[in-house]
Amino acid sequence: MMRFALILVAFLAVPVAGIGQSAFEQQNAILFEQLAREHDLTASQMTAIRSIFARSGFVGQGNPAVARHPMSTAECRARAPDGGAGYANRQFERICGAKYMAPLYDPRSERPEDATACIDQFEFPNIPCTYPVVWVRAVEAAQICSAMGKRICDAHEWEGACAGALEPPDYRFGIGAGSVSGAAKAHNREYAATKSWSYGPAYQRGICAAASQKSPGCEGGGWNRCGSNTYPTGAFPNCRSTLGAYDLHGNAAEHMNLPLQPDQMASQGSTSLGVTEMKGSWFIFDRYRAHEDWCRWRAPFWHGSRVLAANSHSNYHLGFRCCKSLD
Repeated sequence: MMRFALILVAFLAVPVAGIGQSAFEQQNAILFEQLAREHDLTASQMTAIRSIFARSGFVGQGNPAVARHPMSTAECRARAPDGGAGYANRQFERICGAKYMAPLYDPRSERPEDATACIDQFEFPNIPCTYPVVWVRAVEAAQICSAMGKRICDAHEWEGACAGALEPPDYRFGIGAGSVSGAAKAHNREYAATKSWSYGPAYQRGICAAASQKSPGCEGGGWNRCGSNTYPTGAFPNCRSTLGAYDLHGNAAEHMNLPLQPDQMASQGSTSLGVTEMKGSWFIFDRYRAHEDWCRWRAPFWHGSRVLAANSHSNYHLGFRCCKSLD
């Protein structure tokens, strides 16, 4: 009898999805299966990604005990092109060498084939009709992108993907070294006259995943009070830039790298990186516009830190997407 009891205890300790796991762990287990399948990841890549999630204890699609998503993944598939599969672009895959990525280039003088970098078309996990990953620190976002064979994006790359034309970097390194806020404000003044959003020249309600709301009692952003009340990625097909990136407004705000020196540019191969830059907006913006979210706007050091700082900011509506340099 004692031997049977020991065998039973050992069986219950095996981490099989749905057995001995919390709802959050089960949610992540499903996410890992989707990642491996959709992005054709190797066992070593999945081991690295699982390790990053495990060290955090919070990275995932939000606290399932609190989250109240305004749209299910099934509802998303019903409204997305071909159930979400229609988002696949064979030309982009040939150029980027990866699924669900869009080439970054300037269509005024270049072709997609001229791109030297690509950006994820959707917020991570970069799979249509899945909820975005949140509660991720900038350093964890950089590590996950690296495990995917990609990298964190530089701010100007996200801006180009949104505005529909990749322009040369304009980080004002001379200003930024002494004042991140000053450099961001100078950049914003330059582009203010040409404000645009991924879908057009003026802010529009209802076109992006921005009509959700905070959980009752969510004030400071705590795990137990604030649901990640996001929509599935790609649920709004018209929330798309002309370069083919989706959900750049609404859903989850996104970590990017803002270099303060030329040797901190991820797009130039830097591994030291600069400071954190929040891009886009999040899921309540049609109800409450907390800050600007036009394409080339830069936040003046919002919850700023070095990207690789161990305590870089995370919360229930902050996610990321990855970029990839092309050979």
